[in-house]
Amino acid sequence: MATIERESGDPLPYEGVWRFTAPAVDASVPQARHAVRDLLVRQGVPVADDVVQGLLLIVSELVTNAVRHAALLSPTLAVEVAVGAEWVRVSVEDNHPYRPTALETDHARTGGRGLLLVREITREAGGACEVEHTATGGKVIWAALPLKPAGLPPVTSPPKAPSAPGPPGGPRPGRS
Repeated sequence: MATIERESGDPLPYEGVWRFTAPAVDASVPQARHAVRDLLVRQGVPVADDVVQGLLLIVSELVTNAVRHAALLSPTLAVEVAVGAEWVRVSVEDNHPYRPTALETDHARTGGRGLLLVREITREAGGACEVEHTATGGKVIWAALPLKPAGLPPVTSPPKAPSAPGPPGGPRPGRS
């Protein structure tokens, strides 16, 4: 694969932010996964296959979490995909105020392992994930992964917080 040289400040052709909404119903899980996969292909994002597989599993888990636990207070959810020069971030937002602590899950529980899985996939890929409150009282759960799989030399350190279209760490567009 050829590397793209970029001039100072010029975004790469695949960089950007895409957001779509879906009803908080079971059918939205595979639809969101397919929409994210199709977006990465359509934009020509140079992401490794194992990173794509991890990312799609994360999308499935986050949308499932919103459908199962937030649908009563949040009949709609939003999925956002942000792609930078060296990373890709997915987030799922709902309007339910409960902020799960499952990123630090109780291993004795038999259910609720989806967010633990998100955390582990993210950690193995060399990325970051977090749960944050929104200005409207809901929450957004996000995971950012490097475009290159873990084990290859990183170009930058893993992101600490979401942002777009620049690298993770700054303010999010469309937020107050």
